Amino acid sequence: MSTGESSIQRGGPVPTHATTTIRRANFGHLHMDRALKVWEDRFLNNPTSSHSSPHRTASQVIWKRHSFAGRHVSSHFASFESIPTDLLKSRSQLGSSMTSIKEHLFAMIAPDDNKLCLKFFGAKRTLHLEQQRMFNQHVWIIHPYSCFKIYWNITMLVLLTANLVSLPIAIAFNLRYRSPVWLCYSCCSDALFLIDIVVNFRTGFVRESMADDIVLEPRLIAREYLRKWFTLDVISSLPLDYVLLAFDNGTEQIAQAGQAIKIFRLTKLLSLLRLLRLSRLLRYVGEWEKFMNIAGKFVGILKLILLMLLLGHWNACLQFFIPSLMDFPIDSWVAKCRLQNSDWFEQYTWALFKALSHMLCIGYGRFPPNGLCEAWMTAISMMAGATCYALVVGHVAALIQSFDVSKRRYRDKMKQVEEYMFYRKLPRELRNKIVDYYEHRYNGKFFNEVEILQEVSECLRDQIINYNCRSLVAAVPFFKDEDENFVVDVLNRLKFEVFRPDDVIIKYGTFGTKMYFIREGTVDIVIPDGSVVNTLTDGAYFGEIAVLTNIRRTATIQARTYCNLYSLEQQDLFEVLRNYPAIKSKLMNVAGERLQALSKKRIIENCGHLFNNEPQGTARPHTPSKVIHVATEISAEND
Repeated sequence: MSTGESSIQRGGPVPTHATTTIRRANFGHLHMDRALKVWEDRFLNNPTSSHSSPHRTASQVIWKRHSFAGRHVSSHFASFESIPTDLLKSRSQLGSSMTSIKEHLFAMIAPDDNKLCLKFFGAKRTLHLEQQRMFNQHVWIIHPYSCFKIYWNITMLVLLTANLVSLPIAIAFNLRYRSPVWLCYSCCSDALFLIDIVVNFRTGFVRESMADDIVLEPRLIAREYLRKWFTLDVISSLPLDYVLLAFDNGTEQIAQAGQAIKIFRLTKLLSLLRLLRLSRLLRYVGEWEKFMNIAGKFVGILKLILLMLLLGHWNACLQFFIPSLMDFPIDSWVAKCRLQNSDWFEQYTWALFKALSHMLCIGYGRFPPNGLCEAWMTAISMMAGATCYALVVGHVAALIQSFDVSKRRYRDKMKQVEEYMFYRKLPRELRNKIVDYYEHRYNGKFFNEVEILQEVSECLRDQIINYNCRSLVAAVPFFKDEDENFVVDVLNRLKFEVFRPDDVIIKYGTFGTKMYFIREGTVDIVIPDGSVVNTLTDGAYFGEIAVLTNIRRTATIQARTYCNLYSLEQQDLFEVLRNYPAIKSKLMNVAGERLQALSKKRIIENCGHLFNNEPQGTARPHTPSKVIHVATEISAEND
């Protein structure tokens, strides 16, 4: 027996109608009986309560009841308080779940934080501002760069491709009203395309005049869609053929009567309106290309080939569809091939063979055209095939030329050089040297590296130069031990040069305006008498003596092998050294040591020549004075 029942049997007060009304107003239908019994037993008849006297006034009862309605009860009424607490928890959980659903929906229709969106917006801050703009509008508009739009476009691309392939087969070979599978598929497709129209009315767009302006205003979206694609989308989505057939009880009965046959043929023609979905397919492909940032000749060729295959498929269906509308005349190609009652796949195979024979201009199929209608169809097929063939050839030629632009520019450059050499009537040996130089200098690829480096940012330019000169920096000891900023300043002013074997890089006695760093190759230091006094290889540098001291070249530098060098102008060197006086002093000391070593070597060699030219019997005591005299002349010359 419940607590409420025992209290009633003990003669406790029976709950009045007012009490029940108050309880129902606060709790509704949830736990109605249990709440009433618990309230009467533990609140009105609680023996521990100070208000349990039988002489309670009506005001006290009303106060207690209102206290209960307002939840002003003591803490020891735990079992009673659990009812509104559970109710509040359920309400809070329901509210939190609704909030979570709204957040997930907003995340689907708002721009996503991915690489493609970041590439469009430029930075995460701009992307977050765009998300905040959508949130502040309080209107459910689908962002053109949202996850939902991406998935929806993919779904529509697949569905459109399937429709543009299957619908012509169903219309031409009468599968649309013959199989329930085709009927179900067609109805589902039409429903999705009608939903797509609604989605387009709620999807923002990028304004053409401003690439970074995304319109999310519903009124502007509707006006833009109505102005462009709405008419085609509606015509291609409405099931007009089913509307026409709906006036009859069955399609089998329609095809029997003479007047009904005309209606049935009209439904077939109305079904062709669905092929206008090709415009929708092209639109979605264009949007996907913009979003994925896909461009280039290869994509154009791929789209053209797919379009050509689609036209061939449509042409095959049309080759069979026209004779079927004419009830397969005796002189038609279908009747000659005896395909009237064949399986639809066999009919389609021979129709495709006939269509491709026309489009590729290799024949007429199994039979030549017979009749005016077939002649026109054959002519149109040939014209369409020839047009597609010309477009494919042109796109392929452009694609081949765009594969390696630098190699093509190198060939154009070499033709220009050959014409120049022929115009100047240069000797054959010199021509071979020039051609050999270009082959080694550009390695079959020609591009303006200076222009490219000037177009990029300073940070990228430094990174490119550091990477190109990484072997030079690693090989030159002078760069290894110096300040990194100094190395970067020097590398930014270097110029790449190439020399063939036996080319004179520096000539003795000339004024020096450059110093060189050897990246690859070997050079010889030759003194005026033609003897090689030293050999320099990768990582060495030379020419700094004349550049730093403003004297004439003290030796001739000749390439022994193919040499890839970096040159540094005198003006650029002084401009860099102005900011690094310690390095300038160090470089001057190295140049002085090299000059002194070279002078000593020349003194010894000149002294050797003096000793060798003295007549026999000459006294040796005069030798020191001659050595001193020669050394003095050489020092004066170097100064």
